[in-house]
Amino acid sequence: MESFRNLIRGWFGKLLLVLFLALFALVGMESYFSGGQSADAAATVNGQVISKKDLDNQTKYIKDQYLKYVNGDETLLNLPFIEKFALDSLVARAVLQDQAKTLGIALSDAQITQMFAQLPELQEGGKFSEEKFNQYLAQRGMSGPAFINSVRQDHAIKMLQGTVLNYALVSKQDLADIINLQGEKRDLFLASVKLDAFKDSIQVSDAEISAYYNKHKAQFKQPARVDVDYVVLTPALVNQQAVAVSEDELKLAYAQLVEKNQKNAQLDVKQILIGTESRTPEQAQALANEVYTKIKAGMSFADAAKQYSDDPVSKSKGGEISYAEGSFGSEFDAAVKASKGQVLKPVKTQFGYHLILANSATAAAPDFESVKDRLTTELKAAKQANAFSDAVGRINDTVVNNDDLNVVVEQVKGAKIESVKGFTLSSTHPVLSDPNVKIKLFNDDVKNGDQNTSSNIQLANGDTVWVKVRHYQAAGEQTLAQAKAKVQQKVINQKALEAAKAKIANILAEFKTQPAQQVAAKSGLSFEHAGTFTRSQGLRPEIERTAFSLAAPAEGKWSVSTAAMGNEMIVVAVAKVEKAAVNSLAPEQQLQLAKMYQRQRGEQLMSDYTDYLKSKAKIKE
Repeated sequence: MESFRNLIRGWFGKLLLVLFLALFALVGMESYFSGGQSADAAATVNGQVISKKDLDNQTKYIKDQYLKYVNGDETLLNLPFIEKFALDSLVARAVLQDQAKTLGIALSDAQITQMFAQLPELQEGGKFSEEKFNQYLAQRGMSGPAFINSVRQDHAIKMLQGTVLNYALVSKQDLADIINLQGEKRDLFLASVKLDAFKDSIQVSDAEISAYYNKHKAQFKQPARVDVDYVVLTPALVNQQAVAVSEDELKLAYAQLVEKNQKNAQLDVKQILIGTESRTPEQAQALANEVYTKIKAGMSFADAAKQYSDDPVSKSKGGEISYAEGSFGSEFDAAVKASKGQVLKPVKTQFGYHLILANSATAAAPDFESVKDRLTTELKAAKQANAFSDAVGRINDTVVNNDDLNVVVEQVKGAKIESVKGFTLSSTHPVLSDPNVKIKLFNDDVKNGDQNTSSNIQLANGDTVWVKVRHYQAAGEQTLAQAKAKVQQKVINQKALEAAKAKIANILAEFKTQPAQQVAAKSGLSFEHAGTFTRSQGLRPEIERTAFSLAAPAEGKWSVSTAAMGNEMIVVAVAKVEKAAVNSLAPEQQLQLAKMYQRQRGEQLMSDYTDYLKSKAKIKE
């Protein structure tokens, strides 16, 4: 079971997640609602237009998915990548839609009708509601034919996908290989060689530094960064005087509380439903009138509901229902408002005829003394919040007009200007990392040279900050002059690593031909038994990559290589390899793993198939 959990947590599980999300974005619910109405084309695929509206909708949909993983911080998103991904997904959808049409894959009108009838959002009282369907279309600005066509297209694509996804083959050998890949155990010995011992005699020329820099420029990229001044204003700095609450204010707050409780009180609604499923509308109306007469003559509403109502949920509860405005239609809502404790004449809706009894529920008013302290606290907090808001507004006008942070310091005792240099989007800072602040620090105006003091920015904790960018440095590669010290250190480390490898090269070669313990004893290296590991079990990535790339050793020997890790070189020795047997997983786990692997292989086939269709399509962007 543990090996199975490791599989899910490891690279294979992550790969499945990425592929699943990519496919989900390919045919998402957004495609139902775009309609392709805009004449502005973002691209064409085999003559089929992908409108800018479609692209905007898909971009927003994908961006919203990514925002969930960065706690809503849009500054952490790579928007150009998202926009390209959105367009690629729409192009993929278009070629699949075209292929489905070519193959004659489509839902019939009868199948679409049945599907609509089963959608809960289009039902009322368990039945398809044409009114709700029309509301559904109006909210999305679509006509019925456009919506039906969109549904038909999406399901054609899903049927085509299902043909590929559901029939990918997974053999017993495939399953054995994937189980072994994650479950294989390797017994490791490690030795450390410190690189500092090799650095004293190393000389690095300017030519070597330049050559390394030119070959590895990608290593010396830097993100956009700003030097920024800021000043924070907190409520505590502003609200330094005690706030008083008068008795009149308390009484007003109490009255408002009582009124709010009463307004939010749940209506007590009861109904008797005389349905038309087993009788004609005329028969239903006649019976409803008969029941109404009996209630007026003295029969209790509860007894009448129990005897006559066709609502199986409420009849045993005296007709009591959980009422929400709009759930039974406008006629029903009007009757509820008019009832006022009286049973009205039968009301007709699409469900039949209703006898309705509605009472305004009265909320129990709390005793004034019992809520006085709470109301006092709330009123003081509200007054302090208003005072802080007024102060922020007053100070903000002066700050912006003077383009000067010193205004805050002059007007508020205890406020002070702070400075940060080299702040990036990924930097961590208690104030500047707030998403609202980062948006200001790295917006297009700043990139174009704007260094004006910002207007006030509210932080997530309720404080307010003003910021002023002193210097903006765009993202890009560092120049050789900027990166020289870093390049020099890398060249020194590289030479030290090469020297360390050369020193032990003969020892490593002997491990291939001589008993491991014998070679280790004379090597001068201090090998320590690290333990037995599977993949994704806590090894440093550099060590794991080296350990699991080595061949299984012969009996009594070690397979040996090295891994560079900062200022040291690790000699990695594999003493034993134990393969994972298929039966190490329970049958149900094997079945689940086989299904996962089949899905992953099917998604890869689907991706390859889509790429093939793209290569044959006429695409213009």
